[in-house]
Amino acid sequence: MTGKLRLGLNIDHVATVRNARGSGYPDPVRAALLAAEAGADGITAHLREDRRHITDDDIARLSAELTIPLNLEMAATEEMLAIALRHRPHAVCIVPEKREERTTEGGLDAAGQHNHLAPMVAKLRDAGCRVSLFVEPDERQIDAALRLGAPVIELHTGRYCELAEAERAEELRRIADAAALAVKAGLEPHAGHGLTFDNVVPIAAIPQVAELNIGHFLIGEAIFDGLAPVVRRMRALMDSAR
Repeated sequence: MTGKLRLGLNIDHVATVRNARGSGYPDPVRAALLAAEAGADGITAHLREDRRHITDDDIARLSAELTIPLNLEMAATEEMLAIALRHRPHAVCIVPEKREERTTEGGLDAAGQHNHLAPMVAKLRDAGCRVSLFVEPDERQIDAALRLGAPVIELHTGRYCELAEAERAEELRRIADAAALAVKAGLEPHAGHGLTFDNVVPIAAIPQVAELNIGHFLIGEAIFDGLAPVVRRMRALMDSAR
């Protein structure tokens, strides 16, 4: 798989700042529209059970106003399934979720949760949503995604990002091998979690990876440099890797 590597911007933490004061700003939908103008190919938003950042209203507005694809991240619950089926976003990424965690910790155990996930994946696919599973770069999880009928996997890059630069080679190889295996199996591999200007290029250079989803770092950098310049810089780094 070659060609342009897509950038999905996660806008969750624009909503985090907004919610800190209980006000209407900064508006994550405005951020999404600005990001689209700056070169983002899609917008990702995680509607969590506790609504700690993105809200139901945000999802409704994003669904109505975006002209680029919306990727709804959600836990595998009946509540979230009903919301996804109501809005029918372009993509739905099923992620693990624990109420006490600060951010998503590790990948979904698609293999161990097959019977729970199978009817959800089927309903989402029937509704026209591109279903993705956020998993570790592991052959067992890739096989599970294939058996579940999810056409996309998003490989968790958190461990790669947390390692010192000199120690990343083995984890990078795991991710690259998983991406190659996914394509061989007929799946489209994406990647994300923890990516920054300093560590994105080796991941972006993996030819089978079709999309990166990046959020917290870009929203943080936007405080200093503005959202549009930050998106354009990440876009340029990704393009340079290809």
